[in-house]
Amino acid sequence: MNSVINTSHFPLKKHIFFDLDHTIWDFDKNAEETLQELYNVYRLQDLGLQSADLFIETYTRNNHRLWADYHTGKITKDQLREARFKQTFLELGMEPSLIPDGFEDHYVRFCPTKTNLFPGSRETLEYLSSKYFLHLISNGFRESTEAKISGTDIGKYFQNVIISEIVGVNKPDKAIFMHALQLAGASKPESLMIGDSLEADVYGALNFGIDAIFFNPNGIEKPDDVPVQISRLNELMEIL
Repeated sequence: MNSVINTSHFPLKKHIFFDLDHTIWDFDKNAEETLQELYNVYRLQDLGLQSADLFIETYTRNNHRLWADYHTGKITKDQLREARFKQTFLELGMEPSLIPDGFEDHYVRFCPTKTNLFPGSRETLEYLSSKYFLHLISNGFRESTEAKISGTDIGKYFQNVIISEIVGVNKPDKAIFMHALQLAGASKPESLMIGDSLEADVYGALNFGIDAIFFNPNGIEKPDDVPVQISRLNELMEIL
């Protein structure tokens, strides 16, 4: 799936910036595990949701759409959290009065404690951290991001963790990339961004003036103006 490239494609790199959710931390797998557990805890079948799989599928679609809106500043953190489950329950035909109180809070507490990473994450980070300075830039929320990093013990690989909620701007805003480079003491030619979101990670980086690699495990069609993609993280050990 990746473009035909070799190490000369990125000859000057010293600093690699990773996205976290959907790139290293397997958001959908961790969410699915959590939602399966909450489906049973809250006895959603008794409330009219006959299929746990349909519930998870519907939530995942709504959550991805709302996160895209959050990336671009169309909605706030509170609006995202209020809407994603409410919209899912209503879409599946649940009476508003039956929507369980505390479901979102329960999810937010437990999902970040899940520890599923994408295959090859640890060995890839171990390899790259011996050659480059690694950093994280996450659009996630502070408490969740810190829990994910702590629970998976991947913080040891990163020199800096940049969280948009702390910085005050989200990817793809150029200001968060500027902040990240200043914090790392890195120049644009020395820097490389790796992430799953075309808008937030790839175009955000390219428009700022740094190279980017599109992490594309689901095999969506790569736009022509995206120079490099990978489908597995351990491909980075061949590229870099």
